[in-house]
Amino acid sequence: MTDDAVVDLADVAFGYTATPVVEEISLRVESGEYVAIVGPNGSGKSTLMKLMLGLLRPDSGTARLFAEPAHEFDEGSRLGYVAQHASASKEMPITVREVVKMGRFPHVGFGRLSESDWERVDEALDTVGMTAFANRRVTQLSGGQRQRAFIARALASEADLLVLDEPTVGVDAESVDAFYELLNSLNEQGITVLLIEHDLSAVTNHAERVICLNKQIYFDGPTDEFVDSDALARAFGTAAGIVGGGR
Repeated sequence: MTDDAVVDLADVAFGYTATPVVEEISLRVESGEYVAIVGPNGSGKSTLMKLMLGLLRPDSGTARLFAEPAHEFDEGSRLGYVAQHASASKEMPITVREVVKMGRFPHVGFGRLSESDWERVDEALDTVGMTAFANRRVTQLSGGQRQRAFIARALASEADLLVLDEPTVGVDAESVDAFYELLNSLNEQGITVLLIEHDLSAVTNHAERVICLNKQIYFDGPTDEFVDSDALARAFGTAAGIVGGGR
């Protein structure tokens, strides 16, 4: 495995009780890639993501994250994770700046932030265009604004890998476009982006590589080749179509 490999799965299988969810999955994500995972509901996308992050351990095979066994990885500052439905959360009565401040905890624990820590927080807010909302409660934000706040938290931690699980659920179309422009910019700055996305047009317009999954991998390669393939129809079991082109 090279030092550039962020994620490395080899013959990974996992199931809940006796029901297999993913089977014989092998893939690598290199540093600086922009990868989207697509597939029908129940195809194992979120489970695969959790295996990559070490939140689940495979029943068989190996999962490595930044060259370490994924379940043993503890450098939280290198990883920014925005969970599914995070944008819909209304249970955080704290300000945007306080959310972004949490990104510094892997560096300082729960101690007092230094001036340079606060500079990182403010830089992250500026990068995602949320400076004007810094003192607003998260409960008062739109879905798209909440997602930006969570991404700013990842940026404040100086993450190398940004992982997003269906980040545009509940986000309006205009905010979705702006959100993906932000992801493009962050990827161009060298951050590895790995996302699960139900919006296939967003995937084909922005991601560089697509992994099409339904328990097994039906396609893994450049987005343009995915658009021209029959992998989507085979994975979904239908004549599914894609609107949009390559990045």
